[in-house]
Formats: sequence, C-alpha cells, structure tokens
Amino acid sequence: MTRPTEPGHGRPDPSLTAVMNERRQLINLAYRLLGSLADAEDAVQETYARWYAMSHQQQEAIRSPGAWLTTVASRICLNLLSSARVRRETYVGEWIPEPLPEPTEWISGRSDATTIDPADRITLDESITMAFLVVLESMTPAERVAFILHDVFRYSFAEVGDIVGRTPAACRQLASSARRRVRATQTPATSTAPRVDIVRDFKQAWEAKDINALIGLLDPNATAIADGGGIVGAVLHPIEGAEQIVRSLIHLEGRLRNLTILERTVNGQPGLIAQQDGVTVSVYAFDVVGDRIKRIWAVRHPDKLRPWTVGRL
Repeated sequence: MTRPTEPGHGRPDPSLTAVMNERRQLINLAYRLLGSLADAEDAVQETYARWYAMSHQQQEAIRSPGAWLTTVASRICLNLLSSARVRRETYVGEWIPEPLPEPTEWISGRSDATTIDPADRITLDESITMAFLVVLESMTPAERVAFILHDVFRYSFAEVGDIVGRTPAACRQLASSARRRVRATQTPATSTAPRVDIVRDFKQAWEAKDINALIGLLDPNATAIADGGGIVGAVLHPIEGAEQIVRSLIHLEGRLRNLTILERTVNGQPGLIAQQDGVTVSVYAFDVVGDRIKRIWAVRHPDKLRPWTVGRL
C-alpha cells in the first residue's frame, strides 16, 4: 500500500502519518482476534481501504483516526470470526492457529523473499502463546473480541461496547465468560529456562530415535494435535497418550527423508521446526507443565508456514 500524498505536491501527507503508524497495532490486534496472520493482514487491508475510500473532509471530521481504525478493524474481525467458525466446522482435520516465528526469523512469503516491514510484525507476549490462542478458539466471536480488547489491549468496557455494538454491561459479561474459559485451562507456568531444556532434550531424543527418553519427556496423558489442512498424510485426529505420540513421531521421521529438526521460538515459546531439503515442512509448539510436555501442536499446512525462514540452518 502506498502512502497518500498531498494533492499536487507528490509529498507524503503529514496529517496521515498517525494513520499509517497504527498499522502495527492493528496487525497485533487482528492476529489475536483471528489466529491467522493471513486473515489479520486482510482485515487490516480492508480497514485501510475503508479509510481511503472516504473524502478528505470525512477523514478530517474524525477526531481520533486511531480509534476509528481500531473500531473498524475489530468489527471486520468480528464478522470474519463468525464466518470462520462455519468454515472450520468443515475443515479437514484439526484447525490450529497460525504459528509465528521470532521476528528476526520471519520472512514475507513473497516470491522474492523480501523481509517483512518491522512495523508489521506481531509483538510476542503471553497473549500470543499457542496454548492461549487455542483457548481463544473455544470462545464465541463476541467473547473473544470483548476479552481481547479489554483484557489484552486494555480498552474500557464502554469503549468495547461502542466497538462491538453492545452495552458495557453485556461486554463485561462476555469478557468474564471468556476469562473463566482461560482459567479453566490454565496450568502452572514453567519458567523459560526449563522449557528450553525440555524442548531441547525432546529434539535430541527424537533425532536419536530414543523411544524411552521421548516417553519420559511426555506426560502419560499428553495430547498431540496436527494441522495439515487435509494434505496427504495429515493426521486428522488428536493423538492421545505418550506412547502413541512417540510412535507417530518416529514414523514421521522415518517416512520423510533428510528431515532436519531445529530449535526455534514459536509464538514466543521454545519450539521446533522440521525442514526437508532446507524447506520448513512442520512447526511444533509445546505446552510444558512442570517437567513434562503436556501438549504438542504440529502445523504442516503450507499456507500457515509462509512466515517461516526457509533454508536457515
């Protein structure tokens, strides 16, 4: 998207600098609301399209362009969430939110592999972990929007009500319901250093095909969920139990030739990627509870791997 210019001068319009500077905030908001970077980019693009469709006089009449953009983007996301629920009911296999790499490892996915503008990168924090995003998927669209706007982005319920078209009291109830969902799935946090060590040990055991070591790193009731979007060989249902998960991992490693497992940051947490001939074919996110891995999310859908570095060893 090109930056608008002043009529007849061909220079950037300084009055719209603030509008363009909102892009990162909007991308961060839309990704948390939608769980998909592609959908978030589309939502923000549509938001700006609506801004530029207005006349200069209409734009000047808007007291707070940033608030206007946030309102429009949130409403677009709310509509997308409603339609996404319908799409995901017919999705082939399990649907997992799109995983994000560390900003320094992320590319645009364009054919020329141009690095994404830093202003468009997602800020990684506790509201972006895979475990948190998965919980968000269990919420209704209204719950998710109210919760994210209030609890994550700190909008007042009066502001949230203006955005979603509900009363502040109704938004408070929606956020409270969403909060209960989060609390019901929360597990004792494991600090970063032990998580790194556990994921690293898992990687080494996987590479060594050390079945006993792998089983020892997994909670006996661990769950692995894979999102292949219906591609050939995709796992269509969750895998329950440590032994069954290990059996699947060993089978995958044996089926794919030249599979290289690398440590990476996945949604702000220690994770792994699998590369085949230098191309990322899988991304693994982990939920570590105590000294065991409780959940594994494996993403193989090609459309969800586009931000990931290709060929980095």
